[in-house]
Amino acid sequence: MAALARAELTLLGRSKSTIVAAVFVPLVLPVSLASVVDDMEVEDAGLSVGLVLLPAAIGFSLLFGVYSALTAIYTARREELVLKRLRTGELRDTEILGGSALPVLATGLAQSLLLVAGSAVLLHVPAPEAPHLAVLGLLLGLVMCAAFAAVTAAVTRTVESAQVTTMPMVLVSMTGSGVAVPLELLPDRLASVCELLPLSPVITLIRGGWTGSLSAYEALGALATALAWTVLAVFAVRRWFRWEPRR
Repeated sequence: MAALARAELTLLGRSKSTIVAAVFVPLVLPVSLASVVDDMEVEDAGLSVGLVLLPAAIGFSLLFGVYSALTAIYTARREELVLKRLRTGELRDTEILGGSALPVLATGLAQSLLLVAGSAVLLHVPAPEAPHLAVLGLLLGLVMCAAFAAVTAAVTRTVESAQVTTMPMVLVSMTGSGVAVPLELLPDRLASVCELLPLSPVITLIRGGWTGSLSAYEALGALATALAWTVLAVFAVRRWFRWEPRR
């Protein structure tokens, strides 16, 4: 797995399009949201601009830096018969997929830590009230996005079409999971539905880790939802992931 991860890291550094999608886009998108968040009445929900933008930035990192980038990587390796060749060796299926994902996951983790540091300096975001919730939310988000990337790659024919097949997950998460608009600002009925979306519990745990406003019941509910989506995605990968090129 270490050798496979090193090889993927080398290939990642050679792919300019993947680097832009995984590194540049997640850092730029939160800046574009700053003016929009300024017009929101986030103070009425007990939030600040920084506490809205920081989870949003991490959400963008998970969606673009991990989910979208890894979907393209899995698709490319499958179409190039790399995954099929690896499967004839000693590595198990989970080790092949995990080793291929390690560089992207490490990039997403490092990017999230950089965003936290930048938010503390530029947006004056205080230290998290419940850091364990923020860490748990981030780790669950990384694992979940990697699993969903493998699921999406199963229905993606080419690397170019990955931009289309990842769009539903990206758009739904951006609009309904509290990335662009915090769930606290949505009507109660709509918010209760959006809480069940895949990325919603991740954003809830991260934001709740900073605000310290999550009760034990709310934290356990978000954790259960995130675990349920992750288990469902892993089951879908085991059942439908394709190791042969799609023709």
